[in-house]
Amino acid sequence: MRTGSVLALGLLLSACGGQVATDQNATSPTNEQASPAQWSDRTRGQLRQAIDGRATHGLDHMTFDVSGSDEATTTEQALRFATALARGATDPIKLYDVYTVPRPSPDLKAGLAAALRSGDLTKWLNSLAPQDGNYKRLSDAYLKLRQQPQDADVKIAGTGEPIKPGATDPRLPVIMHELVVLDYLAPDAAQGTSYGPTAVDAVRRMQADYGMKPDGIIGSEALAILNMSNADRARAIAVAMERLRWLERTPPATRIDVNIAAARLTYWRDGKIVDSRKVVVGEPDTETPQLGSPIYRLVANPTWTVPRSIQQKELAKKGSGYLKANNMVWKDGWIVQQPGPKNSLGLVKFDMLNDHAIYLHDTPAKALFGMVQRQRSHGCVRVDDALGFAEMLARDEGVLDEWHKARETGEENFVKLPRQIPVRLLYQTVLFDDGGEPIVRNDPYGWDDRVGAALGFKAGKALRVVTGAADVGP
Repeated sequence: MRTGSVLALGLLLSACGGQVATDQNATSPTNEQASPAQWSDRTRGQLRQAIDGRATHGLDHMTFDVSGSDEATTTEQALRFATALARGATDPIKLYDVYTVPRPSPDLKAGLAAALRSGDLTKWLNSLAPQDGNYKRLSDAYLKLRQQPQDADVKIAGTGEPIKPGATDPRLPVIMHELVVLDYLAPDAAQGTSYGPTAVDAVRRMQADYGMKPDGIIGSEALAILNMSNADRARAIAVAMERLRWLERTPPATRIDVNIAAARLTYWRDGKIVDSRKVVVGEPDTETPQLGSPIYRLVANPTWTVPRSIQQKELAKKGSGYLKANNMVWKDGWIVQQPGPKNSLGLVKFDMLNDHAIYLHDTPAKALFGMVQRQRSHGCVRVDDALGFAEMLARDEGVLDEWHKARETGEENFVKLPRQIPVRLLYQTVLFDDGGEPIVRNDPYGWDDRVGAALGFKAGKALRVVTGAADVGP
């Protein structure tokens, strides 16, 4: 991934900016009166104006009815719209089986009451959505796409002869740009109208990832992946804004964010990005869940107790020779892999506190980090150069000596961190290029579909990959 995109990824996931007062006891909108404060013609007009401009937040496919004069109904709709801005129009806990990332909990009833008393509803509503620059860029891009004429949807002609290696074709500049956006081609290789070896290799890798015959011929199937419509882009950007509204506005200054969709990790230290690297995450049948879960200790030379699911699906037909070759033994009815370079957790595990047995770890399958689509695990997050990352965390947390001693034993040892490091496992399909423009990446789990539907969008064309776990590791 290009440096600019990596940096923008971290900034996008920060959701930093404006403050939203939080209250753990805040409730959802109800039909109850927000406060004794009354609606005036001025505040009703401000509410209507804000709702009329809801496309700024990608909410124009949702309906908010404030046409009547009933105080309770107006209050209900005002709170519903305020909730959409402050916490999201959808509830990720209801959309997904697992979602534990911390969310904002503003006291919207109190906020509405204060705004009505002051007579300035506009200022209050404007303060609720994320205030960072990337949310604004998403908003600008969404509004721009809404203004595009329908006949501008198709960027690459879907008809005509397939483009074979070595050919010259006027469609190639746009195709090369899309290959750069999807991370299959370096920007400096996207030149001219000649279909050369570097571009052919990029297309072959894309074809393999999407389950096509990797022949390098750009036919109708390949063009279907590269030819995303403006409507699909707008939908993806609206979903991206919604995902940012789910996040707390002031996340911990020191934290680790993992973008599951892009398979990238970003390490924040004291409010600044200090590291970004590739990761391998769960394949579509064993998705990595969206969790908020801290790392509380480093495990040197970890053992791995094989989960029942992997034991039954992957190892049931393996004989004793396989177990011996992979340093696995039976212990109390479980298969346990002993420490060492063949261990599926590699040489370090980043232990996390959650009920889903999800954590970060090393891996002996280093080749997976060279792939563009890195949804290849059974659900846990494998970290590129995990030993280097563990060294960085141990140094930053002041336990480097303890970490070195633990590693040198060759046996499983635990180094507790003096303070837990929050980790957010997030899912974001829109990144930013070097010029700050939003680029839509693939949706490997199809998770944008349910968010888009809940926001009122028609089903879009999800860019999904075809994968298969390369090994038995978690």
